[in-house]
Amino acid sequence: MRFVLAIICCKLIRLALRLMGRGGTALPGKVALRICPDMLSRLARGVTVAVVTGTNGKTTTCRMLEKMLRDAGKDCFANRSGSNLERGITADFVSNAGLFGRPRRKLAVIECDEAAFRRVCGELDPAVCVVTNVFRDQLDRYGEVTHTLGAIREGLDHAPHARVCLNADCSLTASLAPCAPDRVRFFGVDAPLSGSASDVSDAPRCIVCGAQYEYDYHTFAHLGGFRCPKCGYSRTEPDVAVLSAADLSADGSSAEIRVDGEIYDAVVDLPGGYNLYNAAAAIAAATAIGVGADSAVHSLAKLESGFGRMERFALGDAHVTMVLVKNPAGCDRAIDFVRSLPGSLTAVFCLNDNLADGTDVSWIWDAGFERLFEGEDGARLRLIVSGTRAEDMRLRLKYAGADENAVRVIHTTGELVAAIAEEKGEVCVLPTYTAMLPLRAELAARCGGKEFWK
Repeated sequence: MRFVLAIICCKLIRLALRLMGRGGTALPGKVALRICPDMLSRLARGVTVAVVTGTNGKTTTCRMLEKMLRDAGKDCFANRSGSNLERGITADFVSNAGLFGRPRRKLAVIECDEAAFRRVCGELDPAVCVVTNVFRDQLDRYGEVTHTLGAIREGLDHAPHARVCLNADCSLTASLAPCAPDRVRFFGVDAPLSGSASDVSDAPRCIVCGAQYEYDYHTFAHLGGFRCPKCGYSRTEPDVAVLSAADLSADGSSAEIRVDGEIYDAVVDLPGGYNLYNAAAAIAAATAIGVGADSAVHSLAKLESGFGRMERFALGDAHVTMVLVKNPAGCDRAIDFVRSLPGSLTAVFCLNDNLADGTDVSWIWDAGFERLFEGEDGARLRLIVSGTRAEDMRLRLKYAGADENAVRVIHTTGELVAAIAEEKGEVCVLPTYTAMLPLRAELAARCGGKEFWK
């Protein structure tokens, strides 16, 4: 009885919230779990679940994987809103269920927060787990990378039946392989990525013995062909590998990808070298579920970005791209993207310090904003800052090389959208999570975009 009551309450609350124009992504699940604490595990019975976790790339990898499954004729559902804690995941499972809990679709792609992963895996008993990477992120919540790694390791311990897809190029992520002996599929990039800097590393020393890593090549941050000269811990040859990449541009890239020994030509319809990692992760997961490699690779040619992740809007004469940033590694990749845009452009940095962003914003001092002002780049760049910590962002840009008097400070969403509409050409907006939500909603309303949960 409690189970059915929880489903009814969850569905009614979500319906009411969406009629009010709100997402209803977390509260319905929170109420449902209060009524029936074990309902997620009950709803997951009979559903084949792929769970994606990691610091960066979760949402985009899920979108890629979801498309691969649908293109292969496999009907699935996903927590597309990015509400990736237990309550948000529960709400989406309820949405997929009838009044008595019977699932409508029996395949799910679930994005999961790293800290919630340990509990969610125990509830879902996933068939596939993907760990994209591990970087320093939200120090006030996660602590150092070893704490994040420990949470993910505990989650894998609770997923004894899962095929586990790990990033071979991330020394931290690859160290999880012993959690799933004989069940691991590695993915990675076999060559350096042009346009990506070898910047500050979150894992300079061997996780096994503490010696300094040596690298045959870097892709970015601590990712690449690592090896420990002391104990021998090193990168494992991936099952899914990006062998080479060309035409890395603001529109996407072409690549040569090896999947279980066979080589395929791929077009990845999202910009940024880091999206090649997301593509490889999605292919590893899709083929683990049973999708043919050729079909999975072909799906990369027509992708839809996740909300706020390389999402584009046309606002007057401004061509707006929104790129969520939340930590140094991800911000560095966004800076690479800004630098790749041609001609004069406007960069908008929106920095908040709410709980969902991480209240510690000191990470901005580790991101390489200096690269924005190298050579002639600085002369073509117009700068706007916004958010609760706009002045901190302005100060960071000053020390990176900007003329602080030329940095425009805007505090409200309405004023910011109006300012963006006055720009011409490329505008790149780099917001933290809670800064992104109202700004994206306003842009979607003016430009005809989808609601973030769709």
